[in-house]
Amino acid sequence: MVHDTSRTEFGNFIDIRHGFNLVVGRNAFLKLSDHVIMNNNCSINCLENIVIGENTLIGEGVKFYDHNHKYNSVEVSHKEFTTAPIIIGKNCWLGANVVVLKGVTVGDNVIIGAGCVVHKDIPSNTIIVNKQEHLIQAKQ
Repeated sequence: MVHDTSRTEFGNFIDIRHGFNLVVGRNAFLKLSDHVIMNNNCSINCLENIVIGENTLIGEGVKFYDHNHKYNSVEVSHKEFTTAPIIIGKNCWLGANVVVLKGVTVGDNVIIGAGCVVHKDIPSNTIIVNKQEHLIQAKQ
């Protein structure tokens, strides 16, 4: 779904594969720069601003959310959201099933390993992996 008041910019030589889901809400802005590849089953949910830099490879199942549902201690709103932009730099590679959350800026030349949930900024020229073997609590 692309709202009629939204703005979109699509660069040259973009490759969008099977199962792509796109939501660009009212007054939102989405930009996919030149040579972006969106692999199978990716999703972009843009209610404010998402920019993906040139020569960026998006692995299978990657999701972008520039918003959260508003909530308080009692209920979660289904119609109200808090938003913050997502900016992905140039020459990045996001592995399979990465989730990028609102308010994140990823610098240029970044690799994000499969399965990472990105909730804070990542500087340029960085490799990020998900440390899944982190022990939360041992059973007694």
